[in-house]
Amino acid sequence: MNTLPPLPCYLNGAFTLLPDARISVMDRGFIFGDGVYEVVPAYGGQMFRFAQHMARLDRSLGELRIANPLTHAQWAEVAQQLMVTFAASQGVDVHDLDQLIYIQVTRGVAMRDHVMPTDITPTVFVMTNTMKLPTEAQRGQGVACVTADDFRWEKAHIKSTSLLGAVFARQISFDAGALETVMFRDGFLSEAAASNVWVVKGGKVLGTPKDNLVLEGIRYGLIEEICRARGIPFELRRISREEVRHADELLLSSATKEVLPVTLLDGQAVGSGRPGPVYAHLIAGYGEAKAQSRQP
Repeated sequence: MNTLPPLPCYLNGAFTLLPDARISVMDRGFIFGDGVYEVVPAYGGQMFRFAQHMARLDRSLGELRIANPLTHAQWAEVAQQLMVTFAASQGVDVHDLDQLIYIQVTRGVAMRDHVMPTDITPTVFVMTNTMKLPTEAQRGQGVACVTADDFRWEKAHIKSTSLLGAVFARQISFDAGALETVMFRDGFLSEAAASNVWVVKGGKVLGTPKDNLVLEGIRYGLIEEICRARGIPFELRRISREEVRHADELLLSSATKEVLPVTLLDGQAVGSGRPGPVYAHLIAGYGEAKAQSRQP
């Protein structure tokens, strides 16, 4: 049996431990995947770009017609208490541990009906754990990815708990011994299973548009800020499969990957086959942003 670790969590107004947390079998998150989530990194006890995560949570909830059950300040208070509790359980100070906070809101409990009920209370769940970042080898040598057609639905901009498409996509790369699956829709880049994808060509960073076909990662804004500060051209537009194949550099971004170089795509070297100079600028800028966020 896969026994859950006794990690601290928060469920519907009460702090408890994962093995003790319970929801109804009629929760629409369980029945329909009718909910949204956020994953917030925290460095040294300070949440990273928390306001941007809250803005995206608001957008996702708005798309599902669910009122945010907590204020941003209340979300922050819950997360902070969980971080302190978890750090204490590990025998360290909260400022000496990087954590990953998972937030989930479902529509709530009701008898099974596809129509969205309006008179139920959302289910609120939050947990935290140690953040696992890329290894030095992955940063220094880059990682391998494979490609696939994007077979998911056309509302990818919602950070939905309905993640079976992402599960299938990630399994494709896992089965191939690769880290991620870079996906294309109608011949154009969309995103990876659990990451945004960036193309570097001629010193310019290219990303996909902020539309319904991709989830706008929190690093979208951060990467643009780093590029602006370091004089690196930045553009969001449709990117063809051919452009990805002939990229000078290919990068992944997510809460846990931060910014990570892809040096092998479908068994073929990307660019020089080594992490490139634009990646070096971006990861350095990312490090500066992290250091700044650690300041109370």
